[in-house]
Amino acid sequence: MHIEPGLVDGGKIWLSYVTAAGVGGYGLKLAYEAARERGLVSLASRSAAATALVFSFFEVLPHYPVGVSEVHLILGSTLFLIFGMAPAAIGLAFGLLIQGLFFAPFDLPQYGMNITTLLVPLFGLGMVARRTIAPNTPYVELKYGQALALSTTYQAGIVAWVAFWAVYGQGFTVDNIASVASFSGAYLLVILVEPLVDLAVLAAAKALHALKGNMLIEKRLYEAV
Repeated sequence: MHIEPGLVDGGKIWLSYVTAAGVGGYGLKLAYEAARERGLVSLASRSAAATALVFSFFEVLPHYPVGVSEVHLILGSTLFLIFGMAPAAIGLAFGLLIQGLFFAPFDLPQYGMNITTLLVPLFGLGMVARRTIAPNTPYVELKYGQALALSTTYQAGIVAWVAFWAVYGQGFTVDNIASVASFSGAYLLVILVEPLVDLAVLAAAKALHALKGNMLIEKRLYEAV
């Protein structure tokens, strides 16, 4: 979902700084709450693990350019279920930043757009989780339909933001809309694959009861609230 260099020119890119500041502020609020709940060490440990995974998602897993952006298997809902909201957000932000600093410096001017595109859908996913997962249900007990709802929310949010940046930067030209459509169509595969990955990871976690209470794992993974 990397926004391609030049898609939004320098005269318009200021908006990405505003949106990134907004999601960054909300992310800091979540991090503060997570640190108060389980301690700074737990938050830092989960965030570091999420960062390492996000970096590998971008650099190791297959990714390919389609239309106005690139298709990645980001697994945002998986990060949320295993590590929690704040560590997932921190992992996405720092994983993307590390990739830009050391492997793709040409992406750094688009960092504000990319981080907005990653984090706003994650926060939306959290809202859907609160509405669709009963309070007495540990994440390891999720069904396919619930995992699909989380994945669809996240990936659809990414597609919507990529489309927004493309139209904001290039307008409603035929070529631009066609590129947005091709990218959106390619992302349907991710929406289908991610719930299966979520369920596989949750099944593995369910079998590993020794992880219950581990500071590296989201508490809700095993415990009802």
